[in-house]
Amino acid sequence: MQEQLLPFLKWAGGKRWLASNHAHLFPKIEGRLIEPFAGSAAVFFNLRPKSAILADSNARLIETYQAIRENPDRFQFHLKEFARTHSKDFYYEVRNRKFRSVTRRAAHFVYLNRVCFNGIYRENLNGIFNVPLGSKTQVLLDTDDFQAVSKLLQRAIIIHSDFEPVIDRAKAKDFLFVDPPYTTKHNLNGFVKYNQRIFSWDDQERLAASLKRANERGVSILVSNANHADVRCLYEPFLDVRSIERHTVIASRAENRGKTTEMVACNVF
Repeated sequence: MQEQLLPFLKWAGGKRWLASNHAHLFPKIEGRLIEPFAGSAAVFFNLRPKSAILADSNARLIETYQAIRENPDRFQFHLKEFARTHSKDFYYEVRNRKFRSVTRRAAHFVYLNRVCFNGIYRENLNGIFNVPLGSKTQVLLDTDDFQAVSKLLQRAIIIHSDFEPVIDRAKAKDFLFVDPPYTTKHNLNGFVKYNQRIFSWDDQERLAASLKRANERGVSILVSNANHADVRCLYEPFLDVRSIERHTVIASRAENRGKTTEMVACNVF
């Protein structure tokens, strides 16, 4: 396997920057890496654990990981088909097309991710992907190595699930990396608009409660979340809470991009 295996998806709120620039935050994994909000799985690809659970509430995302794990050659064949045919008209023609083949659906998912606006995956309340075409035109990347991705994914249980039962599976020596949608008590954070089902404040409280139980079981935990007083108050009673700086790149206008802070809460600093 190549020395560095990058995530093949661009994901709103992805943690490639955290895994690359803050390695000191991540413990040595004695058990399993568990990501209940898998997204682009940047931490999984960076740490390359011997055993993992990758879960997400996005069924299409999970199906894509499963398809690449099981049949990377067929997946890549279909992705090359999309690359050869890509154009503005083609994008809008196939944006909401349904495919019977699992590997073609996976390739369709990755194709949309790579050429849609800012790599955002957003569905309306009817579950229809509605992100417009972006400025990127490259469907196949020099960093693609789906054989290596497939090989690494063989180490993971990949499941479509709500976060709570996944966190409840964590045992002592496991490492939970938790990166939920960033919402606050008063919905002050606009990140929620990138989710079909709003991640509510009740979900934030339920998440903190499930992590408190995991902490009591001796599970290693690292949480990334909005650096807001509401959120910090959820974790300060049982985790070490800090702020870290990062660049924001998801805003549509360049002048709205810059430096911001995020909260990290951990029991293994």
